[in-house]
Amino acid sequence: MKTRTLGRSLEVSAVGFGCMGLNFSYGHTLEKPAALTLLRQAFDAGVTFFDTAEAYGPYTNEEWVGEGLAPVRDRVVLGTKFGFRQGQLALGLDSRPETIRAVAEASLRRLKTDRLDLFYQHRVDPAVPIEEVAGTVKALIAEGKVRHFGLSEASAATIRRAHAVQPVTAVQSEYSLWWREPEQSVLPTLEELGIGLVPFSPLGRGYLTGAIDATTEFPRGDFRNTVPRFTPEARQANQSLVDQLAALAARRQVTTAQIALAWLLAQKPWIVPIPGTTKLNRLHENVGGAEVSLSREELAGIDAVLAATTVQGARYPAHLAAIVSNEEQSRGDSR
Repeated sequence: MKTRTLGRSLEVSAVGFGCMGLNFSYGHTLEKPAALTLLRQAFDAGVTFFDTAEAYGPYTNEEWVGEGLAPVRDRVVLGTKFGFRQGQLALGLDSRPETIRAVAEASLRRLKTDRLDLFYQHRVDPAVPIEEVAGTVKALIAEGKVRHFGLSEASAATIRRAHAVQPVTAVQSEYSLWWREPEQSVLPTLEELGIGLVPFSPLGRGYLTGAIDATTEFPRGDFRNTVPRFTPEARQANQSLVDQLAALAARRQVTTAQIALAWLLAQKPWIVPIPGTTKLNRLHENVGGAEVSLSREELAGIDAVLAATTVQGARYPAHLAAIVSNEEQSRGDSR
């Protein structure tokens, strides 16, 4: 697979692998042996960038990633995260220095490694100055326990403040054809400072693949059952966008998901999406998205569709929005 560089020096595969869904959040999860196999199949397909967090499980996702990739540890980049109390979203944020250090040590053990390649703050904690967070990670880098510092869903102002203390290598944020808010201020800031963007949910939590419509029923325990953007009414209202992407995909003889990933990759050379899946065929489909090149005319056509589209539904339920949403974004806005 082609590679891209995050920040000044972190080289990764052009498409990474978001590991969360292996056993967390989406209802259909894998048994551990199947998950370990899929992780190795991702590596064999050319993926060298794997994303996890202590909060996924909590804890078990890191353990599976560490075990599954142990034989190829020195040939992959592992990203993980700190920032929730005891690794549980429901308990709220916690980025105190002592917590960051404790999470780093625990993540090192679970991932079976001696260094964390990319250590993100999972969400900005308003109770702890970002300079204090960055300084703590800077010390961990000096100790050799962490290689690169990352932020997730941070505002442009927060990114600047953190970067002034410890250079930020990557910012992870939701970014896709149906969530473009980072274009307003985050992307210009990253370009100015030389920071990479790692889009999570680059396929709109599955909606942009074309495999979901208004009649789709999600399994019990699937996070999307609580998301306003995934109500049947919102899915019906948003169907036109997917239909138009599918038409382009048919002309190109690729899949709708590959068009969505190719669009992201075309935005900036320092963008590395991390789609997740539990299925081998979807894994190969996602990897293939890195080989799809869109022409100027095709990109202009997609932009015209997006300009005429207002995506319906907030991306998080109200009870989670204050914790997991970007500091700057307006709630429920399609951009």
